[in-house]
Amino acid sequence: MDASQERFNQVVERIQRAARRSGRDPQKIALVAVSKLVPFDRLAPFIHAGVRTLGENRVQEAIAKFGEGQAKTLHPDIQLHFIGRLQGNKARKAAALFDMVQSLDSADLAEDLNRHARELKRPMPCLVEVKISSEAAKTGLPPEELSDFLARAAGWPFLTIKGLMGIAPQTDTPERARPFFAKLRRLFEDAKLDVLSMGMSGDFEAAIEEGSTMVRLGTALFGARA
Repeated sequence: MDASQERFNQVVERIQRAARRSGRDPQKIALVAVSKLVPFDRLAPFIHAGVRTLGENRVQEAIAKFGEGQAKTLHPDIQLHFIGRLQGNKARKAAALFDMVQSLDSADLAEDLNRHARELKRPMPCLVEVKISSEAAKTGLPPEELSDFLARAAGWPFLTIKGLMGIAPQTDTPERARPFFAKLRRLFEDAKLDVLSMGMSGDFEAAIEEGSTMVRLGTALFGARA
């Protein structure tokens, strides 16, 4: 067994254990492999191992890596998710390349994405990024604005709001992230959406136990990067 398959299997096993600990079906937990800074030629073994969704947080890097249909050469079912902060001037390129934007965080961005998706005739599934941490570097829609934001979604017919995404603050143990995940889960339940994207390499098991349906893992799969 090569190292890529072994890493993938270990991650899947950890996802399955966390799901079972919380009485959940492991098959209901989706994995996004965060491939930022991972060269294209390193990805094929992970796709062969079972990865089907890749996450990128820089539009230009993703275009260089996956433009001209390159993603589908890895596997016809590959999905590309944008998970970083998306600036309005990059919205058209994102709408053309990605299969989902997980970081919708303002009405202005929604207007831009909706316009470009309409022009491209390419409806865009989105997650609303909610700011669940007080860390200044973290982005997202303030939780108290979520209801009003969702109420406006009908005005963006080329966007489909599928769920919520959030990033817990950096903590010394995953247990300290639990209250933040629980807060986002409550918002998710109140909104009655389908996808709850929370949990990264350092805390994804706690996120699953708190209700995550999608985890975004980079280091756990690919190892440390520059």
